[in-house]
Amino acid sequence: MKKLDLPFPSPLQWKKLGRILTPQQDVSWLSTYAGPSFAKQVNGSVFDLFVTGRDHLNRSQIGKVRVDLKFPEKIISISPEPIFSFGDPGAFDENGVSYPYLIEDGKTIYMYYVGWMPTVLTPFQNHIGLARQNDDGTFRRVSRAPILDRTDSDYLSMGSSCVLKDQDKFRMWYTSFLRWGKPGEHKHYYVIKYAESDDAIHWQRENHICIDILYDWEFSICRPTVLKTEKGYHMWFSSRGEHYRIGYAYSNDGLNWTRRDDLAGIGSSASGWDSKAQAYPHVFEYEGSLFMIYNGNDYGREGLGLARLEQ
Repeated sequence: MKKLDLPFPSPLQWKKLGRILTPQQDVSWLSTYAGPSFAKQVNGSVFDLFVTGRDHLNRSQIGKVRVDLKFPEKIISISPEPIFSFGDPGAFDENGVSYPYLIEDGKTIYMYYVGWMPTVLTPFQNHIGLARQNDDGTFRRVSRAPILDRTDSDYLSMGSSCVLKDQDKFRMWYTSFLRWGKPGEHKHYYVIKYAESDDAIHWQRENHICIDILYDWEFSICRPTVLKTEKGYHMWFSSRGEHYRIGYAYSNDGLNWTRRDDLAGIGSSASGWDSKAQAYPHVFEYEGSLFMIYNGNDYGREGLGLARLEQ
């Protein structure tokens, strides 16, 4: 782990650097939404953003957008085709793949993702899949089935996840659905839980809730991103009431968390693309500074933005 000098805890303040990506009508996989994304360094200040796009049929696929953090408003390239797409008909990811989260284990690069399939009495079902990167930069599935089986505790859907290799084990923080709302309402209630693995593929979990629903107006907590520093663990996540906002929590052990959304340091702009919502953060480090990519209004319909932590 890199040694980050991050207050623990202390009020954080993110400087918004502006919107860096919007939907591209001439790129089919990115034509209507530029959604939840993951940033991976290529060389120096150049990063690849693994972006969840949506096509004209509202189906999610994952493509790649290359940017330079020194000139983030200028896109270097956008993959004309998705690098990862739908699963087989009838599979858990037949109707979309989204929420990429990448880790390296030796020479292997894994990508955790969320698969989508439509259902009858509720709008959809989600589960977590895993893919391995090919030499050409595309990804192939490690399994055609989800990597987290259903259990009595996780009997509905499981969604966006964050995975860290921490000493001799892999640690996952993942979204778990608790229940659906009343018929016709289709409100989904979910929280962030915890799992562990020795090999990044097979996971053990004990129904441990890390971030629970806290407020009366809140019903959905998702898209965790966790950093480990010398002092402990920091998590940013999405919290949803009428609109999404970004929350924050800290922990000494990665299991038991103190939630302090008031310290998150990022909120609504007075107007524009992120004036109503801020969602799906991914926090990463570059040259001793922390950066955040996040979505604004309407789940990515209005694009993806960049912020830098001021210290």
